[in-house]
Amino acid sequence: MSKYPSKPVIKWAGGKTRMLDQLSKYFPCEYLNYHEPFMGGGAVFFYLFAEINNRKAKAYLSDSIEEIINLYRVIRDDVEMLITTAKNHVYDEKYYYNIRSQKPSELCDVQRASRILYLNKTCFNGLYRVNSKGQFNVSFGDYNDPVIVNEESLRSASSAFQQAELSAGDFEIVLENAAAGDFVYLDPPYVPLSPTSNFTGYTAGSFGFADHRRLREVFGILQARGCYVMMSNSNTDFVRDLYRGCNTKTINATRAINSVATKRGAIKELVILSYPDSDTCQHLLPHQQYQFGSGILQAFAGGVRR
Repeated sequence: MSKYPSKPVIKWAGGKTRMLDQLSKYFPCEYLNYHEPFMGGGAVFFYLFAEINNRKAKAYLSDSIEEIINLYRVIRDDVEMLITTAKNHVYDEKYYYNIRSQKPSELCDVQRASRILYLNKTCFNGLYRVNSKGQFNVSFGDYNDPVIVNEESLRSASSAFQQAELSAGDFEIVLENAAAGDFVYLDPPYVPLSPTSNFTGYTAGSFGFADHRRLREVFGILQARGCYVMMSNSNTDFVRDLYRGCNTKTINATRAINSVATKRGAIKELVILSYPDSDTCQHLLPHQQYQFGSGILQAFAGGVRR
């Protein structure tokens, strides 16, 4: 599968850009519309954009973070004004904290988008984190002349978003539009690898074990509906138990964020599928293949993506 020119316009902790070669092997070969209810940086959407466009399919993209969805809507609908506005920002620590202190509710949509784009490009590690009051609280990042406005990337993203429906809300929003034959990619805040891990939520309410159990119910509903559901999550006993019986794969990932430098590096992550990949099909008995559904098996008749 070729690499497409559209790419994420923001930095995102846990983004999938470096893992696309591994993930793409498990994408369904045939599907109707595309859904991504944990949009974040949107690496998978941008990777699939040309294919979605060629299919004349619809992309339903959502996230619980309203500021990120507002940014994407402005990129789609008013990218030139965003570029003009964002060019006024300067990389300076005092200026950064002044912008961070602004209240999004007091800004117009373009100003809000310009603000969050600037904060993303200049904050520590490109993190998105808010306090209990919902206020962005990531500290200033130490960079060497960071690029705040990449005009080509923003315009490319604007083109990609033209046939996308963008919504802010809980992940269950995916149930409103996902239909049989659609591809749904789930990339929730991961289950922590240890009791001291706290990178499991970006919003004021965080994302706890109860949310992961609720997500498992949504996964099952989508599977029963006939959707091709693919989820990324951490390689933990909790996740393996929660999705026991599903087609589970282990892939390599890189931990880029940790307060202790020696704890950054290669780790394993899980990819959980509601459908069989080609390797799985080769080892299934006929009655087991039937259980996956003839439509899903037909989507994999051409083999694993390369």
